[in-house]
Amino acid sequence: MFTQEEIRQIEAHGLTVAQVEQQIENFRAGFPSLPIVRAASCGDGIRRFNDDEIAEILQRYDAESSKLRCVKFVPASGAATRMFKELFEYVNDDKRTAGIDKLITNLEKFAFFAELAKYLNPQIDDKDVVRNIIVEGLCYGAKPKGLVTFHAYKGGVRKPVEEHLVEAALYASNGERAAIHFTVSPEHKEGFLALLEERQSYYEQKFGIKYDVSFSEQSPATDTIAVNPDNTPFRTEEGKLLFRPAGHGALIANLDKLDAGIIFVKNIDNVTTDERKGDTVTFKRVLAGTLLRLQERSFELLRALERGEDRVEEAKAFLQCELCCKLPEDASKELIIKTLDRPIRVCGMVKNEGEPGGGPFWVGDEFGREQLQIAESSQIAKEDMHLMKEATHFNPVDLVCAVSRYDGSKYDLMKYTDPKTGFISSKSADGRELRAQELPGLWNGAMANWNTLFVEVPITTFSPVKVVQDLLRPEHQ
Repeated sequence: MFTQEEIRQIEAHGLTVAQVEQQIENFRAGFPSLPIVRAASCGDGIRRFNDDEIAEILQRYDAESSKLRCVKFVPASGAATRMFKELFEYVNDDKRTAGIDKLITNLEKFAFFAELAKYLNPQIDDKDVVRNIIVEGLCYGAKPKGLVTFHAYKGGVRKPVEEHLVEAALYASNGERAAIHFTVSPEHKEGFLALLEERQSYYEQKFGIKYDVSFSEQSPATDTIAVNPDNTPFRTEEGKLLFRPAGHGALIANLDKLDAGIIFVKNIDNVTTDERKGDTVTFKRVLAGTLLRLQERSFELLRALERGEDRVEEAKAFLQCELCCKLPEDASKELIIKTLDRPIRVCGMVKNEGEPGGGPFWVGDEFGREQLQIAESSQIAKEDMHLMKEATHFNPVDLVCAVSRYDGSKYDLMKYTDPKTGFISSKSADGRELRAQELPGLWNGAMANWNTLFVEVPITTFSPVKVVQDLLRPEHQ
């Protein structure tokens, strides 16, 4: 199938021929649908805490946070192309939509207006205004979301990178230091570093802490080969194989390299203003405090079982009642220990009000277990789509993770993915149609075999910016 030169190209990419052949087989066979049992709901897979419980959890987290190494993990790769898609269509194809009208009418309400005004004059037309947002002037069409000005304050403006620094200080700090890790594209890293050099010391003085900021890039070894519509390898005009980034699921390899007691995961664009951060800060601490309680109990039971104590039924009850993993009646001791001895994540779930996002479901597996997973519609069979409509909540990429074992070692996160999950989509290159393959999503298949708990959080903790007009929403004004 491959020439010697192509084999050298595959190996230079950090892949093996066997891996690429498996990717091609995935295109041919497709990915199986998830064995969905039912949608999770409050009281059946989603926990809803009352005020007293919240107060107790917060007290626990605040008491223990000073002893923890917490890291805030922020996927921030890629240019903000989708955010400005409508603007590009106006500039390039003269396609003026209601969204463009809204942008022009409310231009002065955008936090980036003061920066944009430097490039404008009274004679400029609407198309030139838009051009100065995306391809000239601000050049936002070639920048990542993290470097787009989102919010205006009396003392100046902030970009999402800065809002994540603020959040890290408020819920992911031990009182002296706060660690934050951004996944970035190589071409954007310099821009992140420049912003941090300019603004990091300001936030350190503001909050009386020091930041440990680190970066990583998506490894080329996680890329997937592109194929033609007939599933043969796609070759460019130069005759080379084409590899494409495999989506955010590839970031499990980046997450695996972090050494921390607790890892907060949140997308770069899901930030709000200081005035509205209250619920975000409170419920991030609630998720983390819940995680610590679950981890402590898991560790206690695993150590007891290792010592030979007869606590198998206790461990089984904990798994089923607290960790929402239903085991078969005849579950062996080995299966109970194997199920308990896994990474743990606590995921915030907001009520579904029409926003896109993965839904919470009970999913079966080959061991007869039913456990919680976040699933996208593309993972669900047509005959089960009615279950998708029954989902009352969705996950806005709001996770808190524990990746250490009870003996102090760290889990190899790559062993807890579900390689049978993934996504196939139609794309194009060189003017030709191709098929692309993404790895299982970071919070979907990449964490499919973690112990998972869902907790209801307020919709106010979710304020994404998918298109530029979202910056006109109250949570960004």
